[in-house]
Amino acid sequence: MKLLHLDSSILADNSVTRELSAVVANTLRQRHADVETTYRDLAANPIAHLSGEIVGARFVAEADWTATQRSESALNDQLIEEFIAADVLIIGAPMYNFSIPSQLKSWIDRVAVAGRTFKYSENGPVGLVPNKKVVLVSGRGGVHSGEQGSLMDFQEDFLVKVLGFLGVIDVEIVRAEAIGMGPDKRATSIHLAKEAIAKLAL
Repeated sequence: MKLLHLDSSILADNSVTRELSAVVANTLRQRHADVETTYRDLAANPIAHLSGEIVGARFVAEADWTATQRSESALNDQLIEEFIAADVLIIGAPMYNFSIPSQLKSWIDRVAVAGRTFKYSENGPVGLVPNKKVVLVSGRGGVHSGEQGSLMDFQEDFLVKVLGFLGVIDVEIVRAEAIGMGPDKRATSIHLAKEAIAKLAL
Protein backbone atom coordinates (compact mmCIF):
# COMPACT_ATOMS: atom_id res chain seq x y z
CA MET A 1 0.00 0.00 0.00
CA LYS A 2 1.35 3.41 -0.98
CA LEU A 3 0.55 6.42 1.18
CA LEU A 4 1.01 10.03 0.13
CA HIS A 5 0.92 12.27 3.20
CA LEU A 6 0.74 16.03 2.75
CA ASP A 7 0.89 18.70 5.45
CA SER A 8 0.35 22.36 4.63
CA SER A 9 0.02 24.19 7.95
CA ILE A 10 2.59 26.94 8.60
CA LEU A 11 2.33 26.46 12.38
CA ALA A 12 4.82 23.60 12.79
CA ASP A 13 4.37 21.89 16.18
CA ASN A 14 1.45 24.19 17.06
CA SER A 15 -0.58 22.85 14.14
CA VAL A 16 -3.73 20.87 14.86
CA THR A 17 -3.90 19.46 11.33
CA ARG A 18 -0.31 18.21 11.56
CA GLU A 19 -1.07 16.49 14.86
CA LEU A 20 -4.19 14.86 13.48
CA SER A 21 -2.78 13.90 10.09
CA ALA A 22 0.05 12.13 11.92
CA VAL A 23 -2.55 10.17 13.93
CA VAL A 24 -4.27 9.14 10.68
CA ALA A 25 -0.96 8.01 9.17
CA ASN A 26 0.01 6.07 12.30
CA THR A 27 -3.42 4.42 12.43
CA LEU A 28 -3.03 3.31 8.82
CA ARG A 29 0.42 1.87 9.52
CA GLN A 30 -0.89 0.03 12.59
CA ARG A 31 -3.58 -1.62 10.49
CA HIS A 32 -1.39 -2.47 7.50
CA ALA A 33 2.14 -3.85 7.65
CA ASP A 34 3.10 -2.91 4.11
CA VAL A 35 2.59 0.88 4.03
CA GLU A 36 5.13 2.72 1.88
CA THR A 37 4.98 6.41 2.79
CA THR A 38 5.86 9.49 0.76
CA TYR A 39 5.68 12.59 2.94
CA ARG A 40 5.65 16.18 1.76
CA ASP A 41 5.75 19.14 4.10
CA LEU A 42 4.40 21.82 1.78
CA ALA A 43 5.09 24.60 4.27
CA ALA A 44 8.67 23.68 5.21
CA ASN A 45 9.53 22.77 1.61
CA PRO A 46 7.12 24.84 -0.49
CA ILE A 47 6.43 24.21 -4.14
CA ALA A 48 6.80 27.37 -6.19
CA HIS A 49 3.58 28.95 -7.37
CA LEU A 50 3.00 28.59 -11.09
CA SER A 51 4.56 31.33 -13.17
CA GLY A 52 4.56 32.24 -16.82
CA GLU A 53 8.02 30.75 -17.14
CA ILE A 54 7.03 27.43 -15.57
CA VAL A 55 3.85 27.05 -17.62
CA GLY A 56 5.65 28.28 -20.73
CA ALA A 57 7.60 25.02 -20.90
CA ARG A 58 4.46 23.42 -22.33
CA PHE A 59 4.65 25.62 -25.40
CA VAL A 60 8.32 25.43 -26.40
CA ALA A 61 10.64 22.61 -27.39
CA GLU A 62 12.42 20.92 -24.49
CA ALA A 63 15.76 21.84 -26.06
CA ASP A 64 14.86 25.50 -25.51
CA TRP A 65 13.84 25.18 -21.86
CA THR A 66 15.45 27.40 -19.26
CA ALA A 67 17.11 25.88 -16.20
CA THR A 68 14.00 26.75 -14.18
CA GLN A 69 11.74 25.10 -16.73
CA ARG A 70 13.84 21.93 -16.63
CA SER A 71 13.85 21.65 -12.85
CA GLU A 72 10.19 22.58 -12.44
CA SER A 73 9.05 20.22 -15.20
CA ALA A 74 10.91 17.39 -13.47
CA LEU A 75 9.20 18.33 -10.21
CA ASN A 76 5.81 18.40 -11.97
CA ASP A 77 6.35 14.85 -13.19
CA GLN A 78 7.45 13.67 -9.75
CA LEU A 79 4.43 15.19 -8.01
CA ILE A 80 2.00 13.75 -10.55
CA GLU A 81 3.61 10.30 -10.33
CA GLU A 82 3.40 10.37 -6.52
CA PHE A 83 -0.26 11.30 -6.69
CA ILE A 84 -1.15 8.67 -9.28
CA ALA A 85 0.78 5.93 -7.47
CA ALA A 86 -0.78 6.55 -4.05
CA ASP A 87 -3.49 4.22 -2.79
CA VAL A 88 -4.24 6.49 0.15
CA LEU A 89 -3.78 10.24 0.37
CA ILE A 90 -3.78 12.13 3.68
CA ILE A 91 -4.09 15.89 3.33
CA GLY A 92 -3.58 18.15 6.33
CA ALA A 93 -5.48 21.28 5.31
CA PRO A 94 -6.16 24.12 7.75
CA MET A 95 -8.55 26.89 6.82
CA TYR A 96 -6.79 30.19 6.16
CA ASN A 97 -9.08 33.14 5.48
CA PHE A 98 -11.94 30.80 4.52
CA SER A 99 -9.82 28.83 2.04
CA ILE A 100 -6.73 26.59 1.94
CA PRO A 101 -3.07 27.51 2.42
CA SER A 102 -1.47 28.79 -0.76
CA GLN A 103 1.19 26.09 -0.31
CA LEU A 104 -1.46 23.40 -0.78
CA LYS A 105 -2.91 25.26 -3.76
CA SER A 106 0.55 25.13 -5.37
CA TRP A 107 0.53 21.34 -5.06
CA ILE A 108 -2.94 21.15 -6.59
CA ASP A 109 -1.86 23.35 -9.49
CA ARG A 110 1.00 20.95 -10.23
CA VAL A 111 -1.07 17.73 -10.17
CA ALA A 112 -4.25 18.96 -11.86
CA VAL A 113 -2.96 18.67 -15.42
CA ALA A 114 -5.01 17.98 -18.54
CA GLY A 115 -3.99 14.74 -20.18
CA ARG A 116 -2.35 13.43 -17.00
CA THR A 117 -4.93 13.54 -14.21
CA PHE A 118 -8.03 14.65 -16.14
CA LYS A 119 -9.18 15.04 -19.70
CA TYR A 120 -11.98 16.71 -21.61
CA SER A 121 -14.38 14.52 -23.56
CA GLU A 122 -17.46 15.22 -25.66
CA ASN A 123 -19.48 14.79 -22.48
CA GLY A 124 -17.32 17.05 -20.33
CA PRO A 125 -14.33 16.55 -18.04
CA VAL A 126 -13.25 13.06 -17.00
CA GLY A 127 -11.04 12.35 -13.98
CA LEU A 128 -8.14 10.03 -14.70
CA VAL A 129 -7.11 9.20 -11.11
CA PRO A 130 -9.80 6.91 -9.65
CA ASN A 131 -9.58 4.19 -7.01
CA LYS A 132 -7.97 6.23 -4.25
CA LYS A 133 -8.97 6.93 -0.70
CA VAL A 134 -8.42 10.42 0.67
CA VAL A 135 -8.55 11.45 4.30
CA LEU A 136 -8.89 15.21 4.48
CA VAL A 137 -7.78 16.52 7.87
CA SER A 138 -9.47 19.89 8.25
CA GLY A 139 -8.71 22.47 10.92
CA ARG A 140 -10.72 25.65 11.51
CA GLY A 141 -10.36 28.41 14.04
CA GLY A 142 -14.10 29.05 13.93
CA VAL A 143 -17.16 26.95 13.17
CA HIS A 144 -18.10 26.46 9.53
CA SER A 145 -20.02 23.18 9.51
CA GLY A 146 -23.41 24.80 10.19
CA GLU A 147 -25.66 26.40 7.59
CA GLN A 148 -24.40 29.93 8.21
CA GLY A 149 -20.77 28.98 8.64
CA SER A 150 -20.74 26.88 5.49
CA LEU A 151 -21.43 29.98 3.41
CA MET A 152 -17.85 31.03 4.11
CA ASP A 153 -16.31 27.59 3.52
CA PHE A 154 -14.03 27.64 0.48
CA GLN A 155 -11.72 25.05 2.04
CA GLU A 156 -13.31 21.61 2.37
CA ASP A 157 -15.79 22.15 -0.44
CA PHE A 158 -13.04 23.23 -2.82
CA LEU A 159 -10.81 20.26 -1.98
CA VAL A 160 -13.63 17.72 -2.34
CA LYS A 161 -14.66 19.19 -5.68
CA VAL A 162 -11.16 19.42 -7.17
CA LEU A 163 -10.36 15.87 -6.08
CA GLY A 164 -13.63 14.71 -7.60
CA PHE A 165 -12.72 16.51 -10.82
CA LEU A 166 -9.58 14.36 -10.94
CA GLY A 167 -11.61 11.19 -10.34
CA VAL A 168 -11.12 10.82 -6.58
CA ILE A 169 -14.53 10.42 -4.96
CA ASP A 170 -13.72 8.39 -1.83
CA VAL A 171 -13.01 11.31 0.50
CA GLU A 172 -13.49 11.23 4.27
CA ILE A 173 -13.18 14.40 6.31
CA VAL A 174 -11.75 14.55 9.83
CA ARG A 175 -12.63 17.97 11.12
CA ALA A 176 -11.42 19.98 14.12
CA GLU A 177 -13.40 23.20 14.51
CA ALA A 178 -13.45 26.07 17.01
CA ILE A 179 -9.75 25.59 17.72
CA GLY A 180 -9.29 29.34 17.94
CA MET A 181 -12.17 29.81 20.37
CA GLY A 182 -10.38 28.99 23.61
CA PRO A 183 -8.31 26.11 25.04
CA ASP A 184 -11.31 24.07 26.18
CA LYS A 185 -12.98 24.07 22.79
CA ARG A 186 -9.64 23.36 21.12
CA ALA A 187 -9.01 20.35 23.36
CA THR A 188 -12.55 19.03 22.89
CA SER A 189 -12.35 19.39 19.13
CA ILE A 190 -9.02 17.55 18.93
CA HIS A 191 -10.37 14.77 21.17
CA LEU A 192 -13.47 14.33 18.98
CA ALA A 193 -11.35 14.33 15.84
CA LYS A 194 -9.14 11.57 17.25
CA GLU A 195 -12.24 9.53 18.08
CA ALA A 196 -13.38 10.00 14.46
CA ILE A 197 -9.99 8.83 13.18
CA ALA A 198 -10.28 5.62 15.19
CA LYS A 199 -13.53 4.88 13.35
CA LEU A 200 -12.18 5.51 9.83
CA ALA A 201 -12.31 2.69 7.33
CA LEU A 202 -8.62 2.62 6.46
